[in-house]
Amino acid sequence: MFDWLVNLSAIFVFNTLGLEKGSHLGEALHFFIYDTIKIFILLITIIYIVTLLRSYFPIEKARDYISGKNKLVGHVLAAIFGVITPFCSCSAIPLFLGFLQARIPLGVTFSYLISAPLSDAVVIALLFSLFGWKIALLYVGLGLLIAIVAGLVIGSMNLEKEVLIEIKPVSMQYQEDETLFSHRVKESWEYTKDIFYKIYLYVIIGVGIGAFIHGYIPADFISKYAGGDVWYAPIVAVIMGIPMYSNAAGILPLVEVLTQKGMLLGTALSFMMAVVALSLPEAMILKRVLSVKLIGIFFGIVGFAILLTGYLFNIILG
Repeated sequence: MFDWLVNLSAIFVFNTLGLEKGSHLGEALHFFIYDTIKIFILLITIIYIVTLLRSYFPIEKARDYISGKNKLVGHVLAAIFGVITPFCSCSAIPLFLGFLQARIPLGVTFSYLISAPLSDAVVIALLFSLFGWKIALLYVGLGLLIAIVAGLVIGSMNLEKEVLIEIKPVSMQYQEDETLFSHRVKESWEYTKDIFYKIYLYVIIGVGIGAFIHGYIPADFISKYAGGDVWYAPIVAVIMGIPMYSNAAGILPLVEVLTQKGMLLGTALSFMMAVVALSLPEAMILKRVLSVKLIGIFFGIVGFAILLTGYLFNIILG
């Protein structure tokens, strides 16, 4: 989707600025420029579209349907929707915000936020080509399970008060005349700017941290401390993976290298899940939207689930 942006940022960094491809600074700066602009585009586009659409449609009815008697349905649908949206953890935040603004139940929005970065069609294809269809299906199935269960747990804790941004009611009531659409467009744009101005600095800081890690942390460092068949390897892998930042397709080549260097596949996949589903840049961006308490609960629940998944992978594949 954003190949053109990757190419443009590469031309700027490696041709215009003259930095060397493969160098720590060059790779970090390339990542920073590309990912910051990408997330800004997604933020503005998705929040604007969701805000404009919710002025036309009865969001309350959709919310009541999703949060109806069978709560599991909403979480399953959100998790499946996450699989078909090719976003990394930070890129999924704009749609997560859109769901919050549409008053979708908090737990359901987290099921989406967890599921979206874990797997998509590209990741499934890469997993299949690298490790076979059994590993691919097991990974996707466990990823969906983590998203659904974690969303259900968070939703049951009544944490709506920990959302820091104002969830405005849909109050656009207009006469059916020729100015109707222009009013909606203007108000939606003003609301989008308001949300963007509140979080853009956190996006820059978060992506900056991710870019530094992307450019300066080598694979050998990870395999040295989280490789081998020791009981604590998945714990170390998850702890090391959380501060990092990448999408699943981007981290899979690293997973292949780590397994070749002696890391168990379950440990490597739990590292991959921690990198893509939880990241320090994601936490920095969410800090402007959610309380530290809610972010901590989110990271704790998902991190523990990923850890269990790593051990389960190692048992099944051992």
